[in-house]
Amino acid sequence: MEENLPEDLANLSELDEKSLLEVLTGRFTQNLIYTYIGDILVAINPFKYLPIYEKGVSERYKCHEKKSLPPHIFAVADRAYQSMLGRLATGPKNQCIVISGESGAGKTESTKLLLRHIMELCKANSQLEQQILQVNPLLEAFGNAQTVMNDNSSRFGKYIQLRFLNSSVKGAKINEYLLEKSRVVHQDEGEQNFHIFYFMLAGISIEDKEIYGLLDPTHYRYLNGRFGQEDAVQTWRVKYAEVCNAMDMVGFEEQEKVDMMTILAGILSLGNITFETTDSDVLKVSETSRGWLKATAGQFGVQEEDLLKSLTCTTSVTRGEAIQRLHNQQQAEDARDSIAKVAYGRVFGWIVSKVNELLAPKVDCDVELNEIGILDIFGFENFTVNRFEQLCINLANEQLQFFFNHHIFLMEQKEYKEEGITWETITYKDNKPILDLFLTKPIGILSLLDEQSAFPQATDRDFVDKLNSKFKTAPNFEVVRNHTPLFTIVHYAGKVQYNASGFLEKNRDTIPANIRQLFINSVTPLLSVLFAATISRTGTLMPRKAKLQVAEDNFNSTRKQSVGAQFKHSLAVLMEKMFAAGPHFVRCIKPNRSKQPDQLDSKLVMDQLRYNGLMETIRIRRDGFSWRPTFTEFAERYNILLLKPDLPLDKSSCMSILNSTKLSGWKCGSSRLFFKYWHQEELARLLESLGRAAVVIQKNYRARVCRRKYLALLAEFRRQRQAQREREEREEEERRRQQLEEERKRRLELEQENLRPASPPVPLPRRKKPEPRPRSVLSSILKEPHLPPVPRPRSKLFERTPFDNALNENVHLDASLMLQPIDEERIKEKHLKKSNTIRWFKETQVRKLTRDGIFPSWFHGMITRRHAEDLLIDKPLGCFLVRVGQSREGYTLTFRGTDRCRHYMVEMQTNGKYVILGEDRAHSSLTDLVQYHTHVGIKPFMELLTVPCGQMCDQEPDYEELKAFTSSVENSAMCPAEEAHQDIDTGSIKVHVQMQRLFLPPGGNSNVESHKPPVLKRISDRRRRVEAAQMEHKDDDSTHESRPFPRLYPSIRLAMREIQQIQQHFQQSQEQIQVPSSKSLSSWKRTDA
Repeated sequence: MEENLPEDLANLSELDEKSLLEVLTGRFTQNLIYTYIGDILVAINPFKYLPIYEKGVSERYKCHEKKSLPPHIFAVADRAYQSMLGRLATGPKNQCIVISGESGAGKTESTKLLLRHIMELCKANSQLEQQILQVNPLLEAFGNAQTVMNDNSSRFGKYIQLRFLNSSVKGAKINEYLLEKSRVVHQDEGEQNFHIFYFMLAGISIEDKEIYGLLDPTHYRYLNGRFGQEDAVQTWRVKYAEVCNAMDMVGFEEQEKVDMMTILAGILSLGNITFETTDSDVLKVSETSRGWLKATAGQFGVQEEDLLKSLTCTTSVTRGEAIQRLHNQQQAEDARDSIAKVAYGRVFGWIVSKVNELLAPKVDCDVELNEIGILDIFGFENFTVNRFEQLCINLANEQLQFFFNHHIFLMEQKEYKEEGITWETITYKDNKPILDLFLTKPIGILSLLDEQSAFPQATDRDFVDKLNSKFKTAPNFEVVRNHTPLFTIVHYAGKVQYNASGFLEKNRDTIPANIRQLFINSVTPLLSVLFAATISRTGTLMPRKAKLQVAEDNFNSTRKQSVGAQFKHSLAVLMEKMFAAGPHFVRCIKPNRSKQPDQLDSKLVMDQLRYNGLMETIRIRRDGFSWRPTFTEFAERYNILLLKPDLPLDKSSCMSILNSTKLSGWKCGSSRLFFKYWHQEELARLLESLGRAAVVIQKNYRARVCRRKYLALLAEFRRQRQAQREREEREEEERRRQQLEEERKRRLELEQENLRPASPPVPLPRRKKPEPRPRSVLSSILKEPHLPPVPRPRSKLFERTPFDNALNENVHLDASLMLQPIDEERIKEKHLKKSNTIRWFKETQVRKLTRDGIFPSWFHGMITRRHAEDLLIDKPLGCFLVRVGQSREGYTLTFRGTDRCRHYMVEMQTNGKYVILGEDRAHSSLTDLVQYHTHVGIKPFMELLTVPCGQMCDQEPDYEELKAFTSSVENSAMCPAEEAHQDIDTGSIKVHVQMQRLFLPPGGNSNVESHKPPVLKRISDRRRRVEAAQMEHKDDDSTHESRPFPRLYPSIRLAMREIQQIQQHFQQSQEQIQVPSSKSLSSWKRTDA
């Protein structure tokens, strides 16, 4: 069966709709969801998990040949990466991957898989890859929602730009398009609000809900008073933890997270504010929502009166005079919803801006970076009621379809005609007239929408009437006769009827000046930043770095661009980037509308194949030439195949190269060559074989040169050793001669002494009684002979590397290394790095690690790699320790593996979180990191931490720098009187202690306490215990106080209590109403009986 199901639809013998559908259906039933059309990938959403994305599969698709493996999304990522590096047909060039399809076709999942594989391809010793991968779940939480067509529908578009230097990723940038802000305040039947609201309400603890001012989810009007079942809530709880971890990984500060969650809580509270009119027709907040107003003001960090005033009236300044215009109930509700939409839109824009700031390339501006762009944009939509958002979404899909048609059909067939290639023209459905209908100036749909939006009194009906009068004869526009403002556009994917209600208001997207000024003055810093920011021409939020000047108003309704104009400009910028890059296409297909696995609706799939133009695409990929380099480009790239230097870059050289390759099926035009899509891989294979041959030649040449140098050095070393041996023999002979001469002289002196006459004995003076010497800690040290340091044996847990010290005497040493002078600059630099690391550790890390002035048993200070290995050499599997890096601000976790020690780098991010390099989880402290990996393995070997490698001494750390740090922590907690008292006690022995530490032999103890009398020891121990208890209490208080809170937390708590009291009173009144009614009903039944 599989023989009849080709992997490439361009190889079909019979090309018609029936055979095409049979192949796709057959492959789908076998869980083969990927199929090629030449170099284009067709992906059918399986709506279930498939085991084709594991680590082993990803490894197979690294630098692979297309024909050797089945179609896969990883193959597209690999092809784009290799093309960006210039390893395929063309030189290094920016690439873009365009993912298109209906809503629910699997575009978002495809984007995540592409990103994951590209990060695997460029994997380096950096945490940046994991940070980039964490951006997707973060943006999904804030920008995706459940719709009737898709449970995880992207309600915004994004273009991810990955920046590379050579083969390593150096940064990323996210471009976001048209967030559906109206979803915050209104969702159709069967749909939900943005995911983050459900994640937050399910994942936040009860204590944090009180902090942020959150109540039961069913109380919120913006959530339609609905929440999920228990299994959904459990999933949302896990998702919330993932979102928080993603923010930690990317680099968000803790206070920023708290402010952001407080604003989201404020948006939910804002939706519960209702209005009612008084007897004098003055608008006021209803009694039941008075608490919600107070809660919203506290969460937004503004005064309750100012917020109420901004909701119920508008203030304008005319000729220096402030004029207030009161709102009616509908206008107040519109103002309330407008604030919610704008606030959420600003939060989302700030997240994107913050991500771009944190992931910006940290290289010089003049360094040129290559780029791979991935476009994941909302799919084509046709709902029961289609609004302004659907119009913009479908316009974006029209633009992508035009880009596909232009690249695949228009540009290709135009070059065939210009170059004189025999070609039968393939007709395709050109959607250029539809784009002209939207984008033409001054009578396009968007231009007319802006024109009507400029008139304050214009209505949505006026806009539709204008469209009917201008486009009634247009083939892609249909007039709808109805009392509601409706019109129909015939898109490339079918007819869509739009309801124009709300078009003008959504296009204006204005913010009343008093509301903006209110939030700029908010005590919540993030909210102030959001409303003080400027908006670019493409609708991107640009937070201001300097203090806001109120006079510089960029949100003026006369100067602010409309939403339609911003979207139009952003699409133009996007198309400019994509036309300048090498495109790769992924066409996603939705198999059924019920989102069920293993079900394929033939009619639905066929409709998608038709309007995507896949039949015509297969024909042009089968008969056409997708790669069309000029003679110069081809000769520059492949002249190495002739092995001739200085080859002219002309047609004759190209012919010579091609004749030597034995390629077939290509054609030659007047100025360029025409190749099939598979020719690129064949030529790349030829270049690769030459590359391997060059490596063999280089290897042998370098081996010969190194051998020659080695023999010369060896001969020089042997000559020097022979000369040294001869010099030592001469010195030994001279020493023996001198000894013999001295012995002879001594004998002569002794003989002369014996010949002298004997003299009477002289009495010696009486010796004084020796006085007692002062006790000194150095007395025992000075008696010991000074021994030379013994070199530590090499750890047996590591294999020898070329950089290890050779301990075998029989190994010949490199004479050039022995004769090299000592590099003073390198020693100074190394010492400076170590000093900086110690300063960093002392200033920022000591208090985080110590508890009661004591370090954890697994922490071993600044020790070397070899010392760490020696400590673990006889320890059980899973034993570990943590040490400070000697040349960087960070830590290293050394782990006892099965056959060797592993060293994992632990980085401290800018937001104070700790991450093991390559891991996807951030931790608030080193202790949390260690505890987490006692039950979750460390990638890639999934090894668990079991036993900490403790200190050799139970009472204090073994390392001098840790003793100094712990003593500094203890001293900083002492009161001045105690500190002075201790200085008096220990001042007499400070010098001795310093000298003792300076000359302390291995295993010696320099602790001051060991030289104190027992009475002083007991007093000191008692004082230390008291101080430890005080420090523990202080640490607990400081931990509690250091946690960030909303700025107006007390006001939020009071408001929540008021709301709960009102709700409790309301429930009691309802129960009182129900009880008498039930009693009367029961008495009526008894009477009737």
